[in-house]
Amino acid sequence: MTRILIVEDEPDIVMGLEEDLHTHGYEVGTAADGEEGLRRALEGDWDLILLDVMLPRRDGFEVCRELRRARLKTPVIMLTAKTHEAEKVLGLELGADDYVTKPFSPRELRARIKAVLRRFESASHGVQRFGDCEVDFDRAELRRGATAVETTALEFRILAAFVESRGRVLSRDQLIEMAWGRDTFVSPRVVDTHILNLRKKIEPDPAEPRYLVSVRGLGYRFDG
Repeated sequence: MTRILIVEDEPDIVMGLEEDLHTHGYEVGTAADGEEGLRRALEGDWDLILLDVMLPRRDGFEVCRELRRARLKTPVIMLTAKTHEAEKVLGLELGADDYVTKPFSPRELRARIKAVLRRFESASHGVQRFGDCEVDFDRAELRRGATAVETTALEFRILAAFVESRGRVLSRDQLIEMAWGRDTFVSPRVVDTHILNLRKKIEPDPAEPRYLVSVRGLGYRFDG
């Protein structure tokens, strides 16, 4: 049975989510503040975490940051009443896998949960190698030689998207959907900046990329 941790301080929302998710076959745990949520997330064996942004003691952004610092790879969907794109992007930059804006319907949330779990399961491909690099999907880690290379959660998702689409041209819009999530506004310049940062971490010569190749007018292709 899929286990979901709900970190939310509004009792009515928690009650509604618990009832709906139980009805649809999920096992559910809850935490009413960020401190308790962080502890339960790190101690428990959860398949997915629903994490509210506005929480007592620690907000959702801080909790998400600490979970990823602890290398917990459990998928996180952030629940937010905020509609500013910058705050949604911040959550994704910190390692969240998706977000849902309040008020939301139970049906929409279940669809998001299923989509995130599918993406997470498809990304578990063990270790993929190219050149002197290893992409360890189970550990969410990039290694070069025997040395771990520090990447942000977003950089790792971009790299994973390329590795999973080896040899295919990916447009910037496709990369945004695969790494940032659908319905997120990100400018093409931001995508290009992340590609440049990744090249510095995986290319023998970032100025003459061998793996992350630009395809003029179309996007990028991974030739690893």
